[in-house]
Amino acid sequence: MNISLNWLNDYLKTDLNVEEICKILTAIGLEVGGYEKIESVRGGLKGLVIGEVKTCENHPDSDHLHITTVDLGDGRLTPIVCGAPNIAAGQKVVVATIGTVLYDGDKEFTIKKSKLRGCESEGMICAEDEIGVGNSHDGIIILPAEVKVGTPAAEYYNITNDYCIEIDITPNRVDGSSHLGVARDLAAYLQQTRDIHYTLPSVDAFKVDNDTAGLSVEVARPEACLRYAGVCIEGVKVQESPEWLQTRLKTIGHNPINNIVDITNYVLFELGQPLHAFDKDKIKGNKVVIRSFPTGTKFTTLDGVERELNENDLMVCNIKEPMCIAGVFGGLNSGITEQTTNIFLESACFDPVFVRKTARRHGLSTDASFRFERGTDPNIVIYALKRAALLIQETGGGKITSDIIDIYPNPVADFKVELLYSHVDRLIGKAIGHDTVKKILRALEIKIVEENDERLLLHIPPYRVDVRREADVIEDILRIYGFNNIEVPTKVNSTLSYSEKPDDFQLKNKISELLVANGFYEIMNNSLTKAAYFENLETYKAENTVILFNPLSSDLNAMRQTLLFGGLETISHNVNRKSCNLRLFEFGKAYSFTPKESDNHLKQYKEEDKLSLFITGDKIQASWNSKVQKSDFFNMKCYVEMVLTRLGFKPDTLTTEEVCEDIYREGIAYCHNGKHIATMGMLSYKVLKLLDIDQDVYYAEFSWENILKNLKNHIITFAPMPKFPAVKRDLALLLDKKISFKEVRDIALRTEKNLLKSVTLFDVYEGEKLGINKKSYAISFLLQDEEKTLTDKQIDKIMNKLIGSYKHLLNAEIR
Repeated sequence: MNISLNWLNDYLKTDLNVEEICKILTAIGLEVGGYEKIESVRGGLKGLVIGEVKTCENHPDSDHLHITTVDLGDGRLTPIVCGAPNIAAGQKVVVATIGTVLYDGDKEFTIKKSKLRGCESEGMICAEDEIGVGNSHDGIIILPAEVKVGTPAAEYYNITNDYCIEIDITPNRVDGSSHLGVARDLAAYLQQTRDIHYTLPSVDAFKVDNDTAGLSVEVARPEACLRYAGVCIEGVKVQESPEWLQTRLKTIGHNPINNIVDITNYVLFELGQPLHAFDKDKIKGNKVVIRSFPTGTKFTTLDGVERELNENDLMVCNIKEPMCIAGVFGGLNSGITEQTTNIFLESACFDPVFVRKTARRHGLSTDASFRFERGTDPNIVIYALKRAALLIQETGGGKITSDIIDIYPNPVADFKVELLYSHVDRLIGKAIGHDTVKKILRALEIKIVEENDERLLLHIPPYRVDVRREADVIEDILRIYGFNNIEVPTKVNSTLSYSEKPDDFQLKNKISELLVANGFYEIMNNSLTKAAYFENLETYKAENTVILFNPLSSDLNAMRQTLLFGGLETISHNVNRKSCNLRLFEFGKAYSFTPKESDNHLKQYKEEDKLSLFITGDKIQASWNSKVQKSDFFNMKCYVEMVLTRLGFKPDTLTTEEVCEDIYREGIAYCHNGKHIATMGMLSYKVLKLLDIDQDVYYAEFSWENILKNLKNHIITFAPMPKFPAVKRDLALLLDKKISFKEVRDIALRTEKNLLKSVTLFDVYEGEKLGINKKSYAISFLLQDEEKTLTDKQIDKIMNKLIGSYKHLLNAEIR
């Protein structure tokens, strides 16, 4: 939301500069994103003065240049060489003095002392387009004779500077989305220290010239239209807006169109009340009907796009067809054109829910819908209508040919709130005094209906749609009183809290620290995603997707079933910007829908906590002492098992199985006590193609809820360090290719349960010399007795048992 400082000063006269105003607005909840100085003429005509040409002679070496002397009011005659055909002695002209900066589009140049064909020139006599006050370049500007020599050009042309203040409006503060709203809040703050009030332009001059329009209005859907008002103005002239109106709109970044449309926009930004002007002669049957049309009805909007209406789209219509999407966008065939002479001016208050749903259905977002969606003031409808009608008469003439039509069957009452002083002091953290509370409330235009020493009964105006509870009122009091006026306490209050084990927050922090220490970056993606991602997937079926009724866009029309696609979007974004080596993790929620025949619809929806890991690109980058190593399957497996180990899962308590899913080319799943806790693998080309990623990505997803359930029974035990040494023995086994290391390890642990502490694989070899479908495993066994030192006899006995088991169960050969 952009605010013009000059425009704001029309309603609230202050001696504050722009920086002070911005600081106050941010402090009272209207956060200023920045401000920019706006000049009606670029450069502000600095260095340009009015001069009088005293002499003018032809240049001896040119057929078009003239040598002049000009009186600039500084006590001397300034020599200037000029090529304009219309220059003559005795003229009053605009002169750019030495050092003046002039602009030509995006280019700029500085006037310097120079010689033109041997003659000195100490300035430049200017044309309109050269200084930005017009478009003519036929000759120099010739001013009236009475203009005083030496007058600054900025003073003669009445050049004014302004500031455009950018305010970041939060969704609950639609009352601040206008110059009136900002002036009202600023005045409320300043009234705490000075006697100041904002004022609005008078509309007392509004009168009906004759009641001959004969137009009628019917509201067929009163639940969607709280108030509808309009007036007819005939005999208007559609033309270019006056300079002051164009300047105001341009300052806040809005392009002028014509005087009628510009007035409706002007009042919108002035008061926060959207208006719409119809060509009255195009209203068939001379009747306006607020209604809906059947789903599928075609309607062409102002942008030339043909749209299909929904039965719940509220439309402003004539007796035959729709003319406008109420509160959102006008129609192509009922708007104002250069041929328009009679208009019907609309001012209404539409239901926020209807407008919001309609705008989302059609993918439209306008200045009008922005305000209607959040709630407009039904009590300003008539004032805005009169204000616009008077401005239209001022800029385009015409006569008001109807009484104001006002359909307001159920007036919106003020919100009633009871405020306890004790609650004010408790929530603010300081006793600010009853008189201060009442002074702030009155400044905020909140009526005090009843009061005593303990409480106040308040009536809050409808334009404050965000203030309906006692806590909201206290928040409003605090923002005007000033957050910085609340002293920081000198003592700290704390409470002891008991958290159930395992502590979810603590565990997430531990794992986050572990991953960051291993080079991972945490990401946070939107829980809204694109439903199209889940089409043609078996792992995450489209029918299990939670679809939004009113999505912000087609790219955010569903809840995510997995953290996968959000992470891939992050990877795609980075890869496209040449950041290809990534390690990412995310904690987040995933959502699913399972259709069931049940009276309890909530049971059909499921929300789960997840942890995801992503690895792509190089594991080790090239340097003077190392070669490039690509990330691989076992790299991801290492991180997954590291996380599980840090969580307290022992490797021998986990079971794994291969995963053949459509999202993985190859993968494995981890289970504990029969419950799935993690899945990892290399993502399939099909999934990567959805995001246009052409490098391998390894992905792991942990079921955080199942992990927490398994850890509830996890007991940490302590044991002393062993006093006796461990012994290491190696075996080289010749095995069939289909035998996995897991089988080898499990057999070893079953064969020797007491003294065998670990089994590790340190080499794998395959070759023609071993035979077809054969491979060699080099395995290390760690043996230890915690009560005594192992003897060679014991060690050999254990190793012979292991060899026997491998020969018997795996048909292994010892190499």
